[in-house]
Amino acid sequence: MEMLQPLTVSLIAGEDQQVFQLTQELIRQKVAAQTILNEGLLKGMNEVGEKFKNHEIFLPEVLLAAKAMYAGMNLLKPLLIHQGSIHSKGKIVLGTIRGDLHDIGKNLVGIMLRGAGFEVIDLGNDVAPENFVATAQNQQATVIGMSALLTTTMWGMKEVIDLLKKQQLHPQIKTIIGGAPVSEDFAREIGADAYGFDASHSIERLKELIKVN
Repeated sequence: MEMLQPLTVSLIAGEDQQVFQLTQELIRQKVAAQTILNEGLLKGMNEVGEKFKNHEIFLPEVLLAAKAMYAGMNLLKPLLIHQGSIHSKGKIVLGTIRGDLHDIGKNLVGIMLRGAGFEVIDLGNDVAPENFVATAQNQQATVIGMSALLTTTMWGMKEVIDLLKKQQLHPQIKTIIGGAPVSEDFAREIGADAYGFDASHSIERLKELIKVN
């Protein structure tokens, strides 16, 4: 819809006040909340994801776009809940593995997942294997995403995978790993279902894992 284009453009530019005002105006004009979400906000975040993937923009721009998206989403959420039209593409548990305090990459993945329509449960950093598994089970998540920046902590990812298998929760709950020291070969070695070498690639692999567009 042509009237939604300014909203998409403002979101990509990271103009949170403008996104808030445009969303407010579209609601006043009786544009359906789901249409504003899909054809305005999510369309903008998808473009941001593509630009980031192609190195046309960088982390600060992504963070500004995410802030702008939340400005619009805060207005839409009550309407979407009232209409029963919030449809999550999937529920993902994210966290940095035990002993590792680095979370910039994990945070970026979380932002882009929310922008792509996923429900994200972010456990933060220094997360114990038992916490990953218990949360995924209790929240009925379909994927656990784990990050590590240190070679000394990355083997904790295998503990999570082994625990899932021990409790017979795999393959109902799948795993994806990422971070500087890990690789496709390492993912294969420890039995992870997928490996994401950066945030954009992680989103693509997650969509493949749970078979959504």
